[in-house]
Amino acid sequence: MIFIDILVLIYALILGSFFNVVAIRLLNKESLVFPPSHCIHCRHRLHVLDLIPVLSYLFLNGKCRYCKAPISPLYPFGELLTAVSIFFVYKSIGLSLELIPVLLLTVLLIISVLTDIRKQVILDAVTLPMLGVLTIIRLFIGNESFWYYLIGGIVGFLLLFLIAIVSKGGMGGGDIKLYAAIGIVLGPGLTVMSLVLASFVGAIAGLFLMMIGKLKRGQPIAFGPFIMIGTLFSYVYGREIWDWYMDIFL
Repeated sequence: MIFIDILVLIYALILGSFFNVVAIRLLNKESLVFPPSHCIHCRHRLHVLDLIPVLSYLFLNGKCRYCKAPISPLYPFGELLTAVSIFFVYKSIGLSLELIPVLLLTVLLIISVLTDIRKQVILDAVTLPMLGVLTIIRLFIGNESFWYYLIGGIVGFLLLFLIAIVSKGGMGGGDIKLYAAIGIVLGPGLTVMSLVLASFVGAIAGLFLMMIGKLKRGQPIAFGPFIMIGTLFSYVYGREIWDWYMDIFL
């Protein structure tokens, strides 16, 4: 099992490197396959030693080997985020069919976080195809009926849609469609819980950033990272969170 765990971490780090490329190139409306990996400053093609997840960034002191321009720390962040989240999901669910939709949702969340942090955008080009794939998968894989998950998708969509209306654009269209995909995987109850947790964690993070002077009142903040935290923790620990809430408040 330790060998499998190590393999999962290694593959997840490699995937994280690819997801960085996906996020950046889709934001820039570039091809995912051409040109090959290159420095965004000097355009020099990167070689194998420049592309080792996390380690290349550390060995190069966060600078391009060829032009010495700074490399964004979002690159190792994306790789580590992918490794941690995929490993967390794998260890929590185990090798079962349910791992398929949850892993696909995790991939969607990772890419959404990376685009949201960079430009505060969650891309339909990623969300809509994944929503379609997850809907089809839920026809065949799930502990509940397909209608249960379909209702979850509708609930996720409507919740964020209503918030967007009430907040007059405070919630973007990308978040709305992302929550439809979340609902398809989690079902209605856990989808609501994920939004509550995401809002709670986001509020705490926002207050902390304001306290240290990194965020001004009214300044927008990427909600994608908090959606990811709320979603994964709701899926894995939803029952325990609900039991804890019931014991304390009821």
